[in-house]
Amino acid sequence: MSSVIKPTLSADAATGKDASRKLARHAATLQYEAIPRELLELTKQCVLDTLGVAIGASGVNEEATLVNDYVHDLGGKAEVTIWGFGGKAPAPWAAMVNGSLGHMLDYDDVSDGGHVSISTIPPGFAIAEKLALQGTQINGKDFLTAIVAGTDIHTRLSLAIDIPDWTMAEGWFATQLFGFISGSATAGRLLGLDEDKMENALGIGYNQMSGSRQMAVGAATHMRAMQAGFSGQAATAGAEMARRGIIGDKEFLEGRYGMFQNYVRTGTPDWDAVIGELGTRFPLLKTHGFKVWPACAYTRPTNAATLILRNTHKLKPEDVESITIVGGTGGTQLLCEPLDKKRRPQVSIDGKYSIPFTTGVMMARGNVTLRDYTDEGLRDPAALAMADKVSYRAIPGAKMERGGSSGSIGIVTVEIKTKDGRLLSSKPDSVPGDPKQRVGWDVIEAKFRDCVSFAAKPIAAKNIDRVIELVRELEKQRDVTEIVSLLA
Repeated sequence: MSSVIKPTLSADAATGKDASRKLARHAATLQYEAIPRELLELTKQCVLDTLGVAIGASGVNEEATLVNDYVHDLGGKAEVTIWGFGGKAPAPWAAMVNGSLGHMLDYDDVSDGGHVSISTIPPGFAIAEKLALQGTQINGKDFLTAIVAGTDIHTRLSLAIDIPDWTMAEGWFATQLFGFISGSATAGRLLGLDEDKMENALGIGYNQMSGSRQMAVGAATHMRAMQAGFSGQAATAGAEMARRGIIGDKEFLEGRYGMFQNYVRTGTPDWDAVIGELGTRFPLLKTHGFKVWPACAYTRPTNAATLILRNTHKLKPEDVESITIVGGTGGTQLLCEPLDKKRRPQVSIDGKYSIPFTTGVMMARGNVTLRDYTDEGLRDPAALAMADKVSYRAIPGAKMERGGSSGSIGIVTVEIKTKDGRLLSSKPDSVPGDPKQRVGWDVIEAKFRDCVSFAAKPIAAKNIDRVIELVRELEKQRDVTEIVSLLA
C-alpha cells in the first residue's frame, strides 16, 4: 500500500501570515523571464480572444449600446479607446465599458475563478493607453507580465477556497469578486507601483469588492454581463489612487475582516494555494479554458457530451426520442430549471444560460454559434423541437465537487434515448478548449474574425490581419496601444 508524501508547508503558508503583502510583492516584482513559455503563449491567445469577444458584443447586445451611450454622454478626457464602437473616454470609464463588453456574449475564456481575462486585459489596455498619452509606452513583454501577474493572483484566490461549488453555495460571481484584486494587480504593475503602493492598490480594490449572483437568478439581467466592467473600472481608478499615495486596506486576505472571512465565509482557506511557490507555480495552466461555443460555462460539458454521442453513434435529429441531463453541480440545475422557460428563452442571454436550449441546438445542428442566440436563432423550429426533448434529473445525495473552468466536467452525464430503443450516455472528463483538449491559434484566430465581424463599427480586413500578427508576436512590440488603435 503506497502513500503520497505531501510537502511540509512553512508556517506562513499554513497560516496565511503576510499573504496580502506577499501577493503585492509578487505583482510588483514578477519578471518576464520567470514566466513559462507555455503561459506566455496562452496569455497572448487570451489577449486576442478577449478583444474579439468584446468587440463582437458591441454590434449584437442591446446593453452594449446602453453602456456605451451612458459613458459617451458623461464626456471627460478622451484617454482610452472603447472597443467596437470607437471613440475614447476617461480610463476608468473605458475600462468599465470594455470589461462589460467582454462578457456580454458569454464567449470569453474561463478558469477556476471565473473569467480571468476580462478582469485583467481591459484595465491593462486602459492603463497602457493612458500612459501613452503621457509619453510612456508599454511594450509587449511588460504588458504580458502584468496580465500574468493579475491572472495568477485571480486563479490562486479561487483555488484556495475549500467550499464545493462555492459560487453557488455562497452566492458570488468569482469573476467580479476577484476581479477587483486581479485587475488592480495588472493595472498597478503597468503603472510601475512598488511593493508598498501595490499593497495599497490591492487594498483599495478589496474595499470596493462586490459581485452578487442574485443578478443571475430568474431572468438574466444586464448586470450579469457587467461584472468585469465594475471591477475593471474600480481596479483602474484604484491603482491610480495608489500611485498618487492613497493608502488602501491592509491584510485584505488574512485580516479579521478579510476576503475569506467576509465574503466566502470560510475560516480554512488553502493558504498554500494563495502564496505557495509564487513566481514558479502558475496554476492557470491547469485550469484555463477557451470557449469554442458562445454560452455559459455550465453548458460546455453538456455540449461536449451531446456532440460525442451525436458523432460516435452517427445520430440524426430524427433519431432522438429524449435527452436527459443527469447530475452535475448546482450551476447545472440552475441552467436546467424551470424547464418550460429554459426550453423557450426569449432573449439572447437567457438562451446562453439554458442547457435545454443549448443542448437542443447542439443535437439539432452539431455545433453552437453566435447565430443561434440571435432573434432568428432563438426562434429556430429545429432547435426548439429538440429543446422540448431535453429534461433534467438530479442525483439525490450526490457529493458536490469543484466544477473548475467548465462547471461540471466529470460530474454531469448526458443520456440520449433513441427511437429504436437504445439508451446512450456520455460523461466527458474534458471539453474542447481546456488543458486536456487545447485549441491552437487557428481556432482562436477564426473565432476572433467571426466575433469582430459583428462590430458596431466595421473594421477593415487589413487591420484585422495586422492585429492578429501583432498579438501573435506581442513580446516583440514596443507599444501595445498600436493593437487597439487598429481596431478603433
